[in-house]
Amino acid sequence: MTPDGIHTVTDIPTDDATLEGELVVPSESTGLVVFAHGSGSSRHSPRNNAVAATLRERGLGTLLFDLLTETEDRHRENRFDIPLLTDRLVATTEWVREQPATSTHSIGYFGASTGAAAALRGAARPETTIDAVVSRGGRVDLAADVVNEVTAPTLLVVGGEDESVRKVNRELYEGLAVERDLRIVEGAGHLFEGEGELETVAGHAADWFTDYLE
Repeated sequence: MTPDGIHTVTDIPTDDATLEGELVVPSESTGLVVFAHGSGSSRHSPRNNAVAATLRERGLGTLLFDLLTETEDRHRENRFDIPLLTDRLVATTEWVREQPATSTHSIGYFGASTGAAAALRGAARPETTIDAVVSRGGRVDLAADVVNEVTAPTLLVVGGEDESVRKVNRELYEGLAVERDLRIVEGAGHLFEGEGELETVAGHAADWFTDYLE
């Protein structure tokens, strides 16, 4: 522990693998956001790390971790195995709740692309008790069958030019029976690569999580 809190790279044990994660817990934080990255990405995702930095500036803890081991990630089909990714996310959430530094924190999920499907599916599990979800450019159609089981306030952020993903997000938004919002970043594509676009996503996420995790 330091005056600024905890910052550690750690191993996260699950039933079938040990995953690498980076846990940052600012001092006096009460909320923690667990990131679920998209296919072909990892805990080193520059976009998720940029969002995580903004969240920490707002006093929230963050956990970025690898949903797959290095060996598993070599097989493309694993990247789209949403049940496997969801199980890993849920197991990681259990691990977070067992750590002294985060055992009393409210927990949110930030999911990107296919990771958003795992985040929504994880939030639908009764054992997780998730307090908020944010999806960035999410493939939420891969979680449409559990939409009625999601109990956490959910924010969907989509690029205005990401037409197919915008459509499925609109459909899921209409089906959610919880506190929810859909925010369109005008002019942005799937990766939010334009000037200021990712900062806009991070701002929306930070506002949502600070409302529901603190």
